[in-house]
Amino acid sequence: MGLFTFIKEAGAKIFGGSAQAATSEKLKEEVKGHGFNSDKLAIEVNDGKVKLSGDAVSQEEAEKIILALGNTYGVAEVDTSGLKIEKPAAESVMYTVVKGDTLWAIAEKHYGKGNGAKHTQIVKANSPPVKNPDMIQPGWVLRIPPLA
Repeated sequence: MGLFTFIKEAGAKIFGGSAQAATSEKLKEEVKGHGFNSDKLAIEVNDGKVKLSGDAVSQEEAEKIILALGNTYGVAEVDTSGLKIEKPAAESVMYTVVKGDTLWAIAEKHYGKGNGAKHTQIVKANSPPVKNPDMIQPGWVLRIPPLA
C-alpha cells in the first residue's frame, strides 16, 4: 500500500479533548473502538509518524484502519509497508477535505458530473470519521471507493 499523509493538527483528539499526540497504546485502542481486531497489528509511533504492520482481513478493513489512525490528532503519516492484506482488492482513492467541500461535490469530482448522489457510498466508506454527512471537516482524509 505505501505511505499515507495526513494533517497532523486536523485529527480527532483521543485524549478526552486534549491536544496531546497519540501513543501506540491509544492508537491500538482507537482501532479497537472502531470494531477492528488489533491483535494482529503492530502500531509504532515516532514523532507523528505511525508504522503499521501485521495482517488485515481485507482492503476495505486496511483502509479504514489507516483512516482511524491517520485522522487522529498528532498523526502526520501512516506507513503501511509492513501491512499484509489477506483479501486484496482495488485500492480506494484517498482525498483530503478542503474548506467549502461537500460530499456531493466530492462524489461528482471523483465519480463524474451527475453522480453527486453517490455521496452515500463515500459516507458508508468513511465511518470513521463521518458520522454526520453534513459535518465533514477540512483536513480529514476520506476514502473514495471505486464504484461497484
